[in-house]
Amino acid sequence: MGKLIKNHWARLIILTAASYQLLASLEAFFWPKFFFDFLTKNFDYAVKPYPILQTTNVVLALVTLLYEWPLKWVGGTRLQRSLGVRMVWLPLAALSAILMYQGTNAALYYVIGLGVYVWGYCEGE
Repeated sequence: MGKLIKNHWARLIILTAASYQLLASLEAFFWPKFFFDFLTKNFDYAVKPYPILQTTNVVLALVTLLYEWPLKWVGGTRLQRSLGVRMVWLPLAALSAILMYQGTNAALYYVIGLGVYVWGYCEGE
C-alpha cells in the first residue's frame, strides 16, 4: 500500500470546504439566516437587510479556492507554500462560515482539514 500524503489530503478537504462555503453563501443571499439566532436576534443585521456576512463568505471562499488551487501567478510563491499562513487563514474562514446557518458544514470541513494539516506537519511532511 502507498503512504498517505496528508498535505494533499488536507488540500482536497479544504477545497471541498471552500466550494461548499461559496455555494452556501450564494444560497444565503436568497434565504438569509444567522446560525446563532436562537440565542439572540442582535446579529440578524449581519445577514439582512444588507448581506454583509454573505459577501464576506463569498470573498473568503474565493480567496481560499485561489490559495489552495492556485493559478500560475500564485502557485509556487513563498506565500502560497507557507503552512503558517494556512494556520492563520483557515480558522478565520471557518469562523466566518459557522456564523452563517448555511455554512456550518463548510466550517466543520475547514476544521477537519486544518487538523489534517497539523497532523502532517507534526509528522514532518
